[in-house]
Amino acid sequence: MSEKVRWGIIGLGNIASNFVKDLALVKEAEIYAAASRNLEKAKGFSKEYNIPNAFGSYKELLECKEVDVVYIATPHTSHCELSIMAMEHGKHVLCEKPMGINRVEVEKMIAAAQENKVFLMEALWSRFNPSIRKVKQMVDSGDIGPLAYLHADFAFYALDRDFNGRVLNPELAGGSLLDIGIYPIFLAYLLLGKPDQLFSTSNFHPNGAEVQTSMIFKYPKAQAILYSGFTSRSEMKAEISGEKGSIFIPGRWHEAQGYTVERNGEKEEFSMPTTGRGYFYEINEVHDCLDQGKLESSLWSHRNSMDLISLMDTVRKQNGITFPFEE
Repeated sequence: MSEKVRWGIIGLGNIASNFVKDLALVKEAEIYAAASRNLEKAKGFSKEYNIPNAFGSYKELLECKEVDVVYIATPHTSHCELSIMAMEHGKHVLCEKPMGINRVEVEKMIAAAQENKVFLMEALWSRFNPSIRKVKQMVDSGDIGPLAYLHADFAFYALDRDFNGRVLNPELAGGSLLDIGIYPIFLAYLLLGKPDQLFSTSNFHPNGAEVQTSMIFKYPKAQAILYSGFTSRSEMKAEISGEKGSIFIPGRWHEAQGYTVERNGEKEEFSMPTTGRGYFYEINEVHDCLDQGKLESSLWSHRNSMDLISLMDTVRKQNGITFPFEE
C-alpha cells in the first residue's frame, strides 16, 4: 500500500459529497477516483472535489490498481453486490449502512471479506462519534449505574419526496426502518446489547413503503423505547438513564456535538464538537485498522453488523416489511 491510503468513491449522492469533504481533512487519505454509471456525473463530481480520476462504470474503478479502499454509498439494494465485487478485486471496503438488506446479504459480505483477506466495515458513523464513544465509556464504567431506560428517536417528514427515490421506493428497500431506524436500534444495542424480547409496530404508505415504526426492546432490568418515521419530524434526542443518573444527547443525537449528564438534580453540559461533518472519525478508524493489519474493526465488528441486521430482520418479520425483489 502506498504511503497515503487511496480512496475510490462509488455512488455520488449527498452522503458521498459530505464524506469526501471529510476525507479531505484526513492527511493520510487521498481521494483518488469516483465512479458513477453516468460518466458525466462522475466527471462533475470529480471536478467539484478535485478528484483526479472519474469512471463511468463501477467495474472500471474496481479494476484501478491504485485504489486501496472503496467507499460504497449507493442505494441499499446494491450494497451487497458492489461490496463483494470490490472485495473480489482485492479492495478494502467501507460500506454505507445498512451493510445489507438482510442477514443473508451481510453473511455473504463477511464471507467475501474473509475469503479475500480484505478489510470490511459498515459505515455506521455514529459509532465513532466522540460524544457517543464517551457516553458508552460512561455507561460501561457504571458512571450512571445500571441502565434502566433508554429512549432514542429519528424522524423527519419525507412524504413530499420523489416516490421513485431510495427513501420511499420499496424496489430500493425504501422505508424508515433501514434508512434511519437503524440509528435508534444501534444505540440500544451499543449500550444494552441484544434484547431478550423485541416488540414493534409499523405503519405503511399506500405504495407499500414502511413509514413509521415504534419498538420496545426488553432487557432483564431495562427497556429501550425506539422510533423512526417519515410522516412527521421528531426532536431526534436520546436519553440514557441509570440508577445513579441520566445522560441526555440533544437533537440530531446520531451526529452529537456534546451531551448533558444529570446526577442528584444537577446538570453538567459537555461540548465535543466534531471535526468536519463527523465522517472524519470512521475514516480514521479504517486507516488505523489497515495500519494494524486488521480485517475488521474492534469498535464496530462483523459480529456487530450481524447482530444489528438480525434485529432489523426481526422487526421486519413482526410487521410484514418486505421488498418486491425478495419475493
